[in-house]
Amino acid sequence: MIVKQLSLFLVNKPGVLAAVCQTLGDHHINIQGISISDTVDHAVVRLIVDDPNAAIHILGEHGVLVVENDVLGVEVDDHPGALAAVARKFARAKVNIEYAYGTSDSGKAKIFVRVCDVRKGKKVLAQAARPAKKKGT
Repeated sequence: MIVKQLSLFLVNKPGVLAAVCQTLGDHHINIQGISISDTVDHAVVRLIVDDPNAAIHILGEHGVLVVENDVLGVEVDDHPGALAAVARKFARAKVNIEYAYGTSDSGKAKIFVRVCDVRKGKKVLAQAARPAKKKGT
């Protein structure tokens, strides 16, 4: 499934992330996924939220630079090798994984994957999810 990811560029100092999360919480916007990369003077915070359009508007009003991207939300069984199988499908289709982040709980893993071609990536996953046709039918 294609989902909207918000990339926030924040000053890398104590309290900034807390303020952003509090602002989203105050507006009843739920964070469903998060990844943080730091540099010397700023952090890139990638968020998956339940209402990306509202989040963009609210964060923009608070002076936060937000860039919106499409990523794939992939649910797989939580067992060794499950992510490798997904990565192999992308590799066979020549779809490069730029980055990914996720979590697992209760037997399922949810992974957010940024690929070079999100539409092609979605198609690869959809084809992989279809049951294989039996010979002679």
